[in-house]
Amino acid sequence: MMRRLSPRELKRLSKRLGIEISELENVREVRIILSDKELIFESPRVSILKMGGEKIFQVIGEPHEVVRKEEEIEISEEDIELVIAQTGVSREMAVKALKECEGDLAKAILLLSSRKGGGEA
Repeated sequence: MMRRLSPRELKRLSKRLGIEISELENVREVRIILSDKELIFESPRVSILKMGGEKIFQVIGEPHEVVRKEEEIEISEEDIELVIAQTGVSREMAVKALKECEGDLAKAILLLSSRKGGGEA
């Protein structure tokens, strides 16, 4: 069984291992956004561990989950036709690219053009 370390011993051991630990003060909320849900920590304790040029954030608290609903992006027929005309792809691919780019015409055209150039289309 592992022996419990006092905060003082932990600080000394961390220093010897090249780890710097600090607390992030006055944190009101931390959100972790996943594709299907959100984890929300209210008034968590947040520690920052610095080692080897990297920062690790440790969040301590009890999260509550919020299920995310996928927002359906409305894409106009004109946008679809423009993407098809500019890239020469099928209607299905044009719609898919527009959804992937959240309705941004320029991004969708660039995405499809780069895929065509890379042989993915």
